[in-house]
This record gives sequence, C-alpha cells and structure tokens, in this order.
Amino acid sequence: MGWQVLLFISVLSLSVVQGQVSYSIPEEMAKGALIGNVAQDLGLSVERLKSGKARIYTGNTEEYIELKRDRGVLLIKDRIDRESLCGQTMPCALHFQMILENPMEFYTVTVEITDINDNPPTFERGEMKYEISESALTGARFVLEKAIDDDVGVNGLSSYALKSNDNFALKTINRGDGTKHVEMVLRTPLDRESHEHISLILTALDGGEPQLSGTMQIMITVLDANDNPPVCSKPEYKASVTENAPIGTLITTVMATDKDKGSNGKVTYMIPKSGAAGLFKIDANNGVLTLSGNVDYEKRRLYEIDVQVSDQGGLSDACKVIVDVTDTNDNPPSINIMSNSNTVSENMKPGTVVTMLNIQDPDSNDNGKVVCFLNENIPFSIKSTTNNFFTVVTDSDLDRERASEYNITVTCSDEGVPSLSSSVTLTLQISDVNDNAPVFERSSYEAYIVENNTPGLSIFTVKARDADWNQNARVSYILEDSSVNGVPVSSCVSVSADSGVIHAVRSFDYEQIKDFQFRVKAQDGGSPPLSSNVTVKIMIQDQNDNPPQVLYPVQTGGSVVAEMVPRSADVGYLVTKVVAVDVDSGQNAWLSYKLQKATDRALFEVGLQNGEIRTIRQVTDKDAVKQRLTVIVEDNGQPSRSATVIVNVAVADSFPEVLSEFTDFPHDKEYNDNLTFYLVLALAVVSFLFITCLVVIISVKIYRWRQSRILYHSNLPVIPYYPPRYSDTLGTGTLPHVYNYEVCRTTDSRKSDCKFGRAGSQNVLIMDPSSTGTMQRIQSEKSILDEPDSPLEVRLL
Repeated sequence: MGWQVLLFISVLSLSVVQGQVSYSIPEEMAKGALIGNVAQDLGLSVERLKSGKARIYTGNTEEYIELKRDRGVLLIKDRIDRESLCGQTMPCALHFQMILENPMEFYTVTVEITDINDNPPTFERGEMKYEISESALTGARFVLEKAIDDDVGVNGLSSYALKSNDNFALKTINRGDGTKHVEMVLRTPLDRESHEHISLILTALDGGEPQLSGTMQIMITVLDANDNPPVCSKPEYKASVTENAPIGTLITTVMATDKDKGSNGKVTYMIPKSGAAGLFKIDANNGVLTLSGNVDYEKRRLYEIDVQVSDQGGLSDACKVIVDVTDTNDNPPSINIMSNSNTVSENMKPGTVVTMLNIQDPDSNDNGKVVCFLNENIPFSIKSTTNNFFTVVTDSDLDRERASEYNITVTCSDEGVPSLSSSVTLTLQISDVNDNAPVFERSSYEAYIVENNTPGLSIFTVKARDADWNQNARVSYILEDSSVNGVPVSSCVSVSADSGVIHAVRSFDYEQIKDFQFRVKAQDGGSPPLSSNVTVKIMIQDQNDNPPQVLYPVQTGGSVVAEMVPRSADVGYLVTKVVAVDVDSGQNAWLSYKLQKATDRALFEVGLQNGEIRTIRQVTDKDAVKQRLTVIVEDNGQPSRSATVIVNVAVADSFPEVLSEFTDFPHDKEYNDNLTFYLVLALAVVSFLFITCLVVIISVKIYRWRQSRILYHSNLPVIPYYPPRYSDTLGTGTLPHVYNYEVCRTTDSRKSDCKFGRAGSQNVLIMDPSSTGTMQRIQSEKSILDEPDSPLEVRLL
C-alpha cells in the first residue's frame, strides 16, 4: 500500500500531543463520516487553517481522509477496508501530515483502523478431492487446506469443524505463528466395495460476533485395492457340442465377477494347459468358450475343462465346464474280413460258410446299428451270428458251369440319418467237380465219303464239349467195338482220341457197302470219368468206277446167238432189246444206248433210253441175211464209262436159211488182231518189270552187305527192322494184287533174307473169239502201303 503506516501502542482515545494527534476509527465507516476535529485537537483556529492553507500530505498513497478547513475536521473521504489496507498486520493505522503555511507548520496525524468482523473464513477452493486407497492404514493423516479469515484478532479464524463420519476425524494443530494446521485422520479402514465415494464438509469458524463461518466440500474417492478375488457365477457349467462342429462354434459363456474396480476388478479367463486346451479356447475378456479343433465322439465323449479366472492383481478363482459331445452319423461301417475262402467246390452244401466278417461302426445308438446285405442274383446270403459278426454262406447249390466266379458285394449300412454305408467285394472262385459228362454237339452224325477213298482220309470230326473245367473237361474220343458186315469197325474207321477226327482206315466200295454206323464215346478226364456216346452213320457216295454190264444178249464163249427178223417186218419192228445194268448208283447208273456200227445203218436203230433195237424201214429182199450191229452202252458218270455188245441179226423167214448163213461165219479178224497186240504188250511189260526187280534186288543186296560191314566194325547199336503189316484196302477180301519182295535184317547179321510174296489174283474177262462179243475187261488193283518205310515191293500185272 502507498500509505505510510506507523505503529503506535496507545489507548483508543483522543490525545492531544504537541505537533501530533491520533485517532482510532473502525473500518468500513461511511463516506463523509467524521473522524475528529483536528483544529481543536491541535489547538488551532479555523482562521489559521484557512490562512495557512492547511492541507493533508499522504505522499504517494491513496487518500482515504480529507480535511475540511472551514470546519477544522477530518472526514472519511473513501471506504477504508482494514484487510485491504493492512492485511493481518496489527495495529493498522493511517499516517499523514497536515501542513500549514505562513508560517509553515508541520503536524503528524495518525488514524488507527480497528477491525470489525466483516470477513468470514474462506477456503481458496470450494472443493477438495482426495483419492485414498482402501488399503490405507488406520491413523493415516491427510492434510486439509487451511481456511483464510482476513479479520484479525478475535474476529479471525477460530476453529474447524468436520461433519461427523465413521471413517475420518479432524485434528487441529496451533502453530507458533498463530495459524492453525488442520488434518484429517483415518479412523476406520475404508472399503471401496461398500462406499466408493465419501463426501465431507469442512467448516471454518471465526471468533467474531456474530460468528461467521466458511465451508469446503471434501470429496474422497476410495481407490480400489485388490482385496477381492474374482468369483465364478457357477462352479460348474454344462454344455454340449455336436461332433465335427465347425471351428468357432459357441459352446457356452463363463461368467465371473470381481468386486474390485479398475485393473483389480478386470477379470481375465484362461484354460490351463491340458489335453482339451487344443480343442477349446476361451475369450480372455468376455469368457466366451468356443471350439478351436475337431471333436470326435468316437475318440472322446466328454470333456472336463478347467477355466481359471483372475484379476490383474493376481487373485483368481476356477470353475469347470463339462462339455458333452453329441454323436452324429459321421462314420460309415467298417468291414473287416476275418476269414475268407477264395475258392470253394461247386458241390458244397447250402449253408457252407465262405466268409466271416466283423463289422464295426464307432457311432452310437441308431448311428451305430448296422444292417448288411448282399448283391442280388447270387446263391449266397449273409447272416448275423453275434454282435457285429456276420457270415456269408451258400444258400443254394453251386454250379461252376453256370458261374465259375462270383463277385460278392457285401454292403453294410447304419440306421443313422442320413444313413452311411460301405461295401467290399469278395471274389470267390468255384472249383470244378466232375459232374458233367461230355455232350456231343449233335444227337447223331451223318457223314459222306466218296468210294475208292485213300486210306487215312479224314472223313469228318465229331465234337463233344464238357462243361467242366481243366482236366475234368478234357475230352477223349473212343471208338466203341462193333462190327460192319462181320468185320470189326476198327478195320473201317478210326477216331483221333484228342481231336475226334474220324479217319477212313480202308478204301470203301459203294457196290459192296453203301453205309454203316458205329458209336463213338466221348470220355472226360475226371475221376471217376464220365462219358457219353453218339451214333455216327457213314454214307458212302458212289463214284463212277464201274462200266455198264450187258445182261442181254448174253455173250457166250463158243456159240453165236442171232436175232431173227422176218422180211415182212414193218417199220418199227422190235428186233431185240439190249439189257444192261450199272452197279453204280445215281446218275452214274443212268445208261444210254447208241448204235456204234451196223452192216446197214439205214435198217436199224437203237432206243437211246431203253436199248430197243427196231427197224427204221421196211425190210426188202435185197437186205443181207446176216446183219451185225455193235451197240455201245454208256453211263452218265464223269467221266463216263461204256461197254459194247455185238448183236447178230438174221434177216430171214426160216431157221434153216439162217443156220446156213451162220455156219460159215468166220472169226472177226479185227478182234484177233487186237487180242494178239494186247498179249504181246503184256508180255513185254512183265519182262521189263522182272528185269527191273532183279536189278533192284541185287543193288539192295550189295548196299546192305556194305552196311553190315560198317556196323560190324563199329560200336553203334543195330536196331532190328520188322516189316509192317498189309491191309486189305479194297474191301473185297482178296490179297493185294502185287508181288512183295521183303528184305529183313537182324541184329549183328551179316546176311540178308529175301522173301517173295505170291502174286495177287487177276480178274480178266475175255470173250471167246468164237463168240459174238468183242469186249475184254481187265481189272488190276493196286495195293496201298500202310507205312512209309514198308519193304520193297515189286508189282507184276
């Protein structure tokens, strides 16, 4: 302040001091209020004040008091506030000088300002906030803000009061400087969970009258201390989850609470390390338990998960979550083959076990109930023996020939929704039993062979099939014993045991046998063997190997037969009929007749089909009595064969006339010339063959002698040689028409043996030269060797 303050200790009363005057006034006096009569108090007159131009000098301070010269009094010029002027300083006074001029005089005036109770105690803040941990110990002190009271003395701050509560007490300490130190002392422990916020009123009281007071609100926030562990809402949770549920599936939510606040009340959730920790996870903040892996009912049906809840202060609690895994039909039945027969015999009786199966379905209830069945149209069935065990058995007779292999598909399905199934295919081979006899392709066979066949010729093949397999189906063919015209059938035909090819053993003659039949047996290789037989009929087909034979007119050896034609015969007169037959058959036996030569061709003709000789004109007297007709008879074979017959016709009316003509009938010169030629030719051929045989025999003799010399001087074994048999290849019962020359050698022999066979018979039909016939028929047969190494044969015809 700009006022000069002088401190005086004096009584509050007007004192008159030479050159100095003092006054005492209360603060806050009204403006213009009278302080005192300074002129009177200083012993000065008003005129002196006026003449001396009295004035107040305050220096540079504010003027609170003014001088009234005309009255000689001091008045309050401006409001005086002691607290503003002096604060807490006591006493508080205003010091100024009153100066007079003419003559100059100087007087000191002191005005003491006394305090009145015009200021209540005040706090700088209307509210104080404290944060006190609930763990604070009893007796803890908390310094409170002091109240300020601008008044002094008895009007100043006197005491403090705190609104009563159960936790805090107020403690005031008077210090040496006269101030009061106030504290708040914790009397009982705080509990944030009971009272988190505490509101107190601190009241400051002064000693004035009337008493003034000031208040301050104290807001106490009880800070949390980690004195409460988290607590699960339930000690045990139960939930269920379907197996194979997708990852992230919500299981349940674990709830835990902590009465603490802030970090101490923040609860975190976790699953300790365990077997289930990899399948489940829990949200650390909200306790949501979800699926993090694949759960399989068949591996584990129940999970007990320990969940630990803890706060930031390290306090914790634990609860249990029991998760029940619900089964779904996610496993098809598993088919395990316990025992399996890969092969069964076809003669197995119905009910024979071929396969034993164990069916496993790890699902539960209906999902694990299994029903098995087989594919259709097979002679097998499946039966359940005991729990999860099945057998596949035959339910009817097996027949390998109907089915040699079965693919048995076993399908097992459960009763879940949707149903799952699995299958396995068993391959079962049916082994053969010789239960089927060979069956020929035909019930009987007919085959044709042309006569004069070559021995060994394949006629045809019989074929039999056996429905069995392997050795049981190997068919052998056997010619059953029988006879054909009194001779064994084996001398006529043979059958190949392996192929069933039937061969002709001999050459057949249609004219001797036209057909024959025999039986062939087909036998399999089973044990015991089964067989069947079939009848085979061989039909011999004719070959044009026989010329026609003239039956009429008969060709006699020494007599001449003539037909008589009367001279009165008309045209078409039947002279005679040439009758001929051909032992062949079919078109080979169809005969036609032609007139080859005639004495008078204009007189006679021969019927082409019937062989009738008729006149073709009227017989006249000029016609010769002796007529000679040569008729040729031909068959229709390819090539055709023929025979000729000479018919003598006498044109006469009486027998004596005919006799005289035919008595001198000479032998036919042409016929004799032909006969002589053939005899000479035959002699020459026989001679040539005989000489050739001698040369060959000598050559062979020399060759074998040299060979025997070589063998004699060597160590090589000599294999004896035996001549083969000869067979009758013509079927006539006669021996071969050959000479057989056999050369035989025995072991260690130096000589050779020769044996000549007798000649075969000759069948030569020669007409008597004196007869009317001129045909000569010679048959010579050739023998067929059975073996390629048969002995040397010399054939003489």
